Amino acid sequence: MDWLQIIFLALLQGVTEFLPISSSAHLILAAQFGSWADQGLAFDVAVHLGTLTAVCAYFRNDLLGYLNSSAALLSGRGYDHRIDEMLKVAAATIPVAVAGFLLKDTVSESWRELEVIAWATIVFGVLLGVADRARGESELISWRHALIIGAAQILALLPGTSRSGITITAALMLGLCRNSAARFSFLLSIPTIAGAALLTGFDLTAELGPAHWRDFALGALLAGVSAYLCIATFIALVERTGMLPYVIYRLLLGLALLWIAA
Repeated sequence: MDWLQIIFLALLQGVTEFLPISSSAHLILAAQFGSWADQGLAFDVAVHLGTLTAVCAYFRNDLLGYLNSSAALLSGRGYDHRIDEMLKVAAATIPVAVAGFLLKDTVSESWRELEVIAWATIVFGVLLGVADRARGESELISWRHALIIGAAQILALLPGTSRSGITITAALMLGLCRNSAARFSFLLSIPTIAGAALLTGFDLTAELGPAHWRDFALGALLAGVSAYLCIATFIALVERTGMLPYVIYRLLLGLALLWIAA
């Protein structure tokens, strides 16, 4: 891989992973329209680990709180709100973990056509806009909310949907405010990205070759830094900007892809 490819793909992964615009669709499009050779599974795992590190760093206080509350629970000091939230995140991860394992081959072979990506980009962009207008003011994630949001995350297996986009859409439709919807979506990304990286890592045994560790390290670093800045900016601005900028972007991108595919 040349330096330009590493920098472009790492930044693309970092910026699009947490915005509601579909990182998988952008990476597929980069591969289809770029002149570069395929970056390989090892690089994909590296940049995903970079984004995973970023979201863990941003929510480090919450993760430390989960650990402290878990230790307190094991020592008999009771069940608190952090244990409750951690269990909700875990429960919401189960549907996509099961679906991702069962549909891995189908997703990789059948759902990556340009028209499929274009229509998913448009349809789920419109739904994001509708959900944003219908949002409520609730900050509390109930068990019902968590399970519905987790089930909705299965739709993100379709390129163009966006994992963060569909989980935020579901949360807003359930009456949550923008900040709570974004926060739960990003917390939910931690086990989801970790699981995806682990699942992809198993496939590396099929393409073992020379390890370009400098490429992987640079890709992970750039993806991690850009993802951290993206998360911080999104959460800081989401109440003011809403989802309209992302909806407009998705509609324009989807229409452009339909025009290219025609």
